[in-house]
Formats: sequence, structure tokens, C-alpha cells
Amino acid sequence: MRRLAVFAGGFSLGVFLAQYLLGDGWPLLGGGIALALGLASTGLPGMWRRRAVVLFAALSLGLGWSWLYARQVQRPAQAMAGRTETVAATLCGYASKSDFGARAVVRLEGVPGKVMLYAGEELLDLVPGQTVAGQVRFQDAARIRDEDITTFTSKGVFLLAYGRGELTLGEGTRHSLRWLPAWAGRAMREQIQILFPEDAVGFLTAILTGDRSEVSGKAYTALTEAGLNHILAVSGMHCGFLMALAGFLLQSRKLQALLGIPLLAFYAALTGGSPSVLRACIMLSLPLLAILARRENDGPTSLLAALFLILLANPFAAASVGLQLSFAAMAGILWLTPRLWKGLTGEKKRGRAFRFLAATFSASMGAMVFTVPLAAYYFGALVLIAPLSGALCLWAAVWAFTGGLLSVTVSFFCLPLGALLALPARLAAEYILLAAGLLSKIPYHAVYTANPYLKYWLVYAYVLFAAACLVRRTGRRKYALASVLAALTLALTVRLGEARYHSDLDVLVLDVGQGQSVVLASGGAFALVDCGSANSWKDPGETAARQLAAMGCKRLDYLLLTHYDKDHVSGVTDLLDRLEVDTLLVPEGEDSAGLQGVVLSAAGEHGVNVRFLTSREGLDFGRGTLTVFPPVGEGEDNERGLAVLASAGDNDLLITGDMDAATEAKLLEAYDLPDIEALVAGHHGSKYASSQALLEALRPETACISVGSNPYGHPTEETLLRLARQGCDIYRTDLHGTVHLAWNQEESHG
Repeated sequence: MRRLAVFAGGFSLGVFLAQYLLGDGWPLLGGGIALALGLASTGLPGMWRRRAVVLFAALSLGLGWSWLYARQVQRPAQAMAGRTETVAATLCGYASKSDFGARAVVRLEGVPGKVMLYAGEELLDLVPGQTVAGQVRFQDAARIRDEDITTFTSKGVFLLAYGRGELTLGEGTRHSLRWLPAWAGRAMREQIQILFPEDAVGFLTAILTGDRSEVSGKAYTALTEAGLNHILAVSGMHCGFLMALAGFLLQSRKLQALLGIPLLAFYAALTGGSPSVLRACIMLSLPLLAILARRENDGPTSLLAALFLILLANPFAAASVGLQLSFAAMAGILWLTPRLWKGLTGEKKRGRAFRFLAATFSASMGAMVFTVPLAAYYFGALVLIAPLSGALCLWAAVWAFTGGLLSVTVSFFCLPLGALLALPARLAAEYILLAAGLLSKIPYHAVYTANPYLKYWLVYAYVLFAAACLVRRTGRRKYALASVLAALTLALTVRLGEARYHSDLDVLVLDVGQGQSVVLASGGAFALVDCGSANSWKDPGETAARQLAAMGCKRLDYLLLTHYDKDHVSGVTDLLDRLEVDTLLVPEGEDSAGLQGVVLSAAGEHGVNVRFLTSREGLDFGRGTLTVFPPVGEGEDNERGLAVLASAGDNDLLITGDMDAATEAKLLEAYDLPDIEALVAGHHGSKYASSQALLEALRPETACISVGSNPYGHPTEETLLRLARQGCDIYRTDLHGTVHLAWNQEESHG
């Protein structure tokens, strides 16, 4: 078993090195070097020789396999990018809605790997195994314009295909038993809709089938902020619930072993086969095999074997955030949880309540010990309340899953009985959602890496507890001291982060991709101008809310929307779910995209005061002022937007939204604008905005361009040259990240 663990670990290490550290041609060279080291290690003594040979051989195989897989699967797919061809595709699952129709994972004849097909809503009427044919344009799934993306390749999808015109529908092999798990998943989702009320449908659909599309934004936000969103992602916990239920019903270890493996395989396919589910199913299958073979099972070996099998099927899965979090959580549970449990319970007899709390705490801390740095890196958050959330809600997750699964299964045969059995699951789901909502409102329930000092505190905290582990002194006092020191320094870290924004006027042009969101702060007052992004992989509402929280903002005084384009308002709903807003200021008149109704509905739901700007208005704003100018142009939404001037003493910043040159001229003509220190360049650096006339009239010293991956060529060379000739220092969010400018009454700096 130990050699198997060494081999699986070495192979996995090779794959991760190939994915994260080595370029296209280097994995093969690295594999050769590892092989040479393996041969050299044959001179080592005894046990070390065997382990070193196995490790380096596995490392060489991992590097070589990554190179070969990329050469044989990814590169042929990438070679098709940019082409337009007529193809025949077979659906691998049910389609889901997209921004402009529907999308589905398909397989194409002669194309290695899977393909994500984007087409019209006619895809929604198809079933797995059915074929479609038509003309598509291909795009590399690993790189969208100028950004590297791992979302698709980590799932084995190496091409994106965009339909051109109508697709011809065919029959295919849709009646094959191969698609039974997908059919069962669809049937379960439909049955959940019948059995449960609307507020519980999304939650139960997610935990039973892995489909989170029905979870409301408000519920998902609350679960995320409370550290409970892992309940929604089907993983080891859910598979463990499934096997516990099977064991309870079968009452035989051997029968459970015989039926459990196919049951786990079926459930993995039903829920989409994500890396976290595959990890759990493989790890749970190995002990079942051990029962049948009358062998002992080893947790770390099972974990590494699961990782080996997943990466063997697709080395690009190494970049899956879900896989990394899942394996990190399991590694922590295997390593830390038993030690914590033993330390908390000791030799004395403890009551049932104490043992339950100790078990929950031990499991939660074990799952967090290695996932906290990953979550901070990928999601920018450290959820402090997570251990309490787990203690309060994980027991209810058991009831929600097992009760939901039983009720749905029974309802296929007897709907009234299924509806009766659904009551405990419904109550458990509603309890978890209620608890998440309340926990997420507690001040400092989470801290965010928008505070740049937090990453240093994380390193300090891990070093602190590592030192406590290494100290020979026994007892719990050393850990108690480490905990107190960590808590005190965290409080100091949070305070230092908030103190960074003490100027008379702080401006942060947030990195939200191809969109705009600008934070303004002065003397304890906070405003946000726009909150949107055209890039689907960005979450502007979350970005803005977490930045404001890191600044000490408990309530946003003003939310100003220059106009209703998606790249300026797409994050408003999420922002309102996360942060209280006092006043929303918007332009009057309907928009062409129909987003005004969405924004106003969300504002009404959260009790936000809405004001339509029809005349110039000055707003008190801490130690500065905000001046909001009403629309001065006509025609498109861009020309009928607001402009915002933020001032502190003689220092001014102007935001013009997406105004073009003609509208800028009207703004200059209608209002007496001062010389400004900084300009948020109009329309993301479009050549039609930030005109020469505006620059000469206002003479900005600094220009900030809020821009991301886009097909328009923003910012254009013409605009960049115009700003440079004006003498502006130019900052771009796509190159520099979030841009922070600060001014005091006496001085200014950026």
C-alpha cells in the first residue's frame, strides 16, 4: 500500500508540475530528468532505494503523460480554433440556458475531447444521445481572447463551438442505457419541483443532483458568506450520506460492498462527474473493494489513488479548483481531525452533546486547515464564522440530503407518501438557508484579501501553529496561546486594512474585467459608481462588496449607475444581496436592454431609496462632495447616462460612463467643469470617448481605464496616444489590477 501511495503521489506531482510550472516543451525534458534521477537512486541503501525509484519513475510518467495528452488531445483541438465548419455532434447531457440561447457538452466526430456547443434554445428540447448537425465556428477553450481559462479544460472540454444559423436535429442513440444517469437526473429535478416549495427547490436540486442553476443569487450569496456553500457542491460529504443510507437500508457489509460500487458510479454520472465527486466515489469504493478482498484500507493511499485515476483520465483536471479544494479538505480530515478529536475528548467520558460538537468542530477544522489558503487565493475570502456555521448546519444537511433522496425516490411510486417524506428535508433546507442568512449578517463574519495585509497574516498564522506543533511541550496551552495571538493579530490586520483609506478622497477603480465599478470614499462616507462586467467569469457585485467591506464599509451611502448596459449594472443584484445600500441614483427613461426593471426590482426588494436624476445635484460626501450631472445627450443608452464629479478641496475626479465625444461636448457646454486631477476614461478606452476637446478643457493628470478581455479592441491605440500626449499617467485595470488613487486637501497622490 505504501508503494502504491508513493507511485500515485509521484505521478500526481508530475502532472501538477507540468500544469503549473513547465511550459509546452518542458514536461518531456522534465520527465527525462526524473527518469535519470530514478536510475541514479538505485545506488541508495535499502528501503530508500525502492521508494526513490518508484517516486522518480512515477514523476517521470506524470510529466510524460501530461506532455502526451496535450499533444494528442489538446493540440489537435486547438488547431481547429478559428475555423468555421459543418459538423455532426452528439449531446453528452441535457443543455442549459446561456446568455444568448443554450449550451451543451457534445462530442464531435473526429475531434478529441469534448466540445461546448453554443446555439439557440432549440438545444433545450434535446435529450442526451441525440445528434445535431450544422455550421459552427470553433474557439480555443483554454484561452478566450487575451485571458487564460481553465474552467473548460479542467472538465475535458478543449473547444468551444458557436452555431451559425439553424441546426438540423437528428435521432442518434438517445435510447441507449449509456444515458440512463442523465435521464434519472432530469427526472429527479422534475420531481423536486413537484415535492418542494420554491425556496427549497434550488437547494435540494443542488445537493441531490449537482445542478446549482436553480439556486437563487441571494441564497448562494448567504451560503457563501456563511462558509456553507460546500453543502451545495456534491462531494465526499454527499457520497458519504448516500453510502450511510445504503448501509442503513441493506444492513449487510458484504451486500453494501457489492451494490455500493455500482451505486456510487451511477451517482457520479448522474451528478455530472465533477472531480470532487469522482474523488469521493473512488475513495469510498476502495474500502468496499477491501471488504470484498478481505484487505485493510488505508486512507492516504485511497486519497492518492483517487487523484492518480482522475489525473490519468485528464491531466488538465489538476487546474480544477473543485478538485484542489476537495483533495485538500480530505487530506486535512485524514491528518488533523483524529488528532483534534483525541485532544478534545481525551480519556474521560463525555456527554453525547459534547461529543457531537467535538466531532463537528474537529471535522470542520480538519477540512479547513489546507483549504483556507486555497479559498483565500481563488475566492479572496477567509470565512471566520465557518466552524460555527458547520456546527449549526451540518446535521441539517444530513436530513436534507437523506430525506430529500428518500422522498424523491418514493414519490416515483407513490406521490402522496413521497410528499409526506419530503417534510423533514424541506424543514432542514429552510433551516440551513435561514441560518446562512443570519450568520452572513454578523459583522466580520468573513475577511477579504482586498485587504492586502491579510495574506501576510495567513502566513504568520500557519507559521505560528506549526511552531506550536513542533514545540515539545505537551498540553493544550501552547495551542490556546497560538489561537489568542492569531486572533489579536487578525484584529490588528483588519484595522490596518481599513486605515489605508483615510484620505479626504479615496478612489478605487476596481478590476472587474470588461466593465466598470468605481469605489469612492471620504470621511466614513462611501459611494459606488456602476457595478458591472461583460465577462461572465467575473463577479463585479462580489468584488465591489468585498472591497467595501475591507475598507470598513457597513452600509453604502450612494450607488450611482451611469446607464443600464450590462457591463455597468450586471453585478447590482449581487451587490444588494451582500451589502445594505441607502440611496440608488439612476438616469430617467427606459433602456434598450431591459435591465432597468431588473435593477429597480432588486432595489425595491432590499428597501433601497431610488432617485431619478433629471437635474444637476450636489451630494454631501464625508470631507468631500459628489456632483451628479443628468443626461445631456440623446439616442443610445451610452449618450443618455449620468456623469459624476468627485471632489475634495481642489482635487477632482470625473467619471463619464460610456459617453461619446459628441455627448462630452454637450456636457462641457452645459456645465462649468473644473480642471480635474483624474479621469476615468470613457467607454473603457474607446476611440470615440475621452475626446481631445474634453482633455484640453479639463487637463487631467491621471487617466484610469477600466477594461478587460473584449472583442472591440479597447483600449484603442488612438485613445492611449491621445491621453499620453495630454501628459496623463495611464493606469489600466487589465494590466495593473485595481487602481487606487488618494487625495487630501493639501496634496494629491495616486
